[in-house]
Amino acid sequence: MPNIKQVSQYAGVSTATVSRTLKNPEVVSPKTREKVLNAVKAVGYRPNWLAASVKSGRSNSIVVLVPNLVNPFFMRIVEGIEKTAQEYGYSVLLGDTQGNAELEHQYASMVLSNRADGLIQLDHSYPFSELDAELGADIAMVSVCERIKGDHGFPCIELDNHGACRALTHHLINYGHRSFGVIAGQIDSQIHRDRLAGIKSVLDEEGIIFTDQMLVGSSYSIENGIKGARELMELEQPPTAIVCFNDDIAIGAIHALKSMGKRVPEDVSVVGFDNIPVTPYMDPPLTTVDQPALEMGRRAMDMLHQMMSDKPLSRRRELLPFRLLERASSGPVPQ
Repeated sequence: MPNIKQVSQYAGVSTATVSRTLKNPEVVSPKTREKVLNAVKAVGYRPNWLAASVKSGRSNSIVVLVPNLVNPFFMRIVEGIEKTAQEYGYSVLLGDTQGNAELEHQYASMVLSNRADGLIQLDHSYPFSELDAELGADIAMVSVCERIKGDHGFPCIELDNHGACRALTHHLINYGHRSFGVIAGQIDSQIHRDRLAGIKSVLDEEGIIFTDQMLVGSSYSIENGIKGARELMELEQPPTAIVCFNDDIAIGAIHALKSMGKRVPEDVSVVGFDNIPVTPYMDPPLTTVDQPALEMGRRAMDMLHQMMSDKPLSRRRELLPFRLLERASSGPVPQ
């Protein structure tokens, strides 16, 4: 069986450097790290993390809570987490919670029972039960995408959602749109508040009044997009532009509009959020906001590793930039 000495000989470094690279890759240079990891693959070395965890009292694993594993946006974040976790020598357990509080509690309790060393939450809920809430306050946990509800103070990685929705709204305003509809996702989350505030701020600047009728929807699903688009088009003054709070909603909205004989974007412009892989190939290709999902996952794992290593964080909140991708689902207001 290949051992650490063979790795060191292949890489041309000391066994101590190999061990340091595998346990704390951030303390060695990128060149050394690449050399050691290539040697590990070449000789087929597998570190005995189980033995190490017995000695250290650590499991060398983390839990990632995902509200919906089918969602391709979440899976890109998970990919970033897993790649970085492997570099640090951690395995990743995915908990597909489907927004179920009891499932969240079960997965989160693994950290309290030392079956995992840290936790990454992709939803906005506090994942510990009332019984475990006090203990949960002291564990290594990072939220990504969403900010955890309540004053818990956990670090987070998130997008500039306010700025992104300002950019989407400006994009539609520049095409002459003055009548808007919004199909939202989870309405009790910080993301919802930030995105809606971004839209409202631009409309206010343009002298466009936002009414309650312009806002529909309550989940990040295709079905919500279908239902929401139909509700909006039944208004006395239906919108000429619809902002969807994720791409699945936009897919449903476009489907519903076409079933009603509406053309996109000639009759109604539709924009989404996330830039999931299918969006460039839709009919029409979807105008959307691209989130750096892989980078969000990487940074979340970097931050979690710092916490698990008892290292101070330079910042507890990272706000990542967005890209507005203008495609064919948005266009001039109909004359």
